[in-house]
Amino acid sequence: MAKSALFTVRNNESCPKCGAELVIRSGKHGPFLGCSQYPACDYVRPLKSSADGHIVKVLEGQVCPACGENLVLRQGRFGMFIGCSNYPECEHTELIDKPDETAITCPQCRTGHLVQRRSRYGKTFHSCGSLPGVSICH
Repeated sequence: MAKSALFTVRNNESCPKCGAELVIRSGKHGPFLGCSQYPACDYVRPLKSSADGHIVKVLEGQVCPACGENLVLRQGRFGMFIGCSNYPECEHTELIDKPDETAITCPQCRTGHLVQRRSRYGKTFHSCGSLPGVSICH
């Protein structure tokens, strides 16, 4: 097959604001679709349709404590999590893996116990289990 035949078919969408062609552009947060008439038309939209996490599985029998709807298993940009099926009206989320609490007391506040946590880069570390409510433990 000739190289020119690969790139002759254009299947681009049109801009809902002005009707011009949408093109893939690159930004600091990754690629996105933008109007080809920029800066006259400033329409943009993400390439991925749902940045909030797509539904992997509906968890039947498990209800959201905030609104009473079913909970669903979602795949987000930081991994799997459990969220409400009524999103975005209800923003209730839960972690799949609860942090493991150790028997070691916190060396700074001496009231909480150390909990194994995971950083946004995937590294494991230990911090005080009463950390969100206690400002002295850092």
